[in-house]
Amino acid sequence: MALFAQMTEELKAAMKSGDVLKRDTIRFIQSAVKNEAIEMRKPATELSDDDVLAVIKKISKQRKDSIAQYQAANRMDLVEKERAELALIEMYLPAQLPEAEVERMVREAITETGAAGKDALGKVMGAAMKKAAGQADGNLIRSIAERLLA
Repeated sequence: MALFAQMTEELKAAMKSGDVLKRDTIRFIQSAVKNEAIEMRKPATELSDDDVLAVIKKISKQRKDSIAQYQAANRMDLVEKERAELALIEMYLPAQLPEAEVERMVREAITETGAAGKDALGKVMGAAMKKAAGQADGNLIRSIAERLLA
């Protein structure tokens, strides 16, 4: 089942069960997907799962940034709300690889590109991001690559 159709089914279930947080979060995701579909001049139901995942990743990153800002402002009520929404959003993302596996991929990328020094960070990042295929956070890959290239 396509990811967008799966979300629609889960939205119906959340509405029937009265789960307001899940209902609102799925509606937000679907709204963002529909906006992306409008930009691509396609119906939302015709977007590939990769397109939908790209939107979900963007939303996830925004939530993480919001959590950091709310923590800095000592707004714990908003932090908890954002964390709850983030947990629901991340249900739709592929499982994240453990840090040791990500480090192994970055080492492979360094070997394949023949990179040496911090100047080659872009090459390593590109190769490592392809290997990770959405299963690792870009910031984690970047920090590992910077550490290994130093």
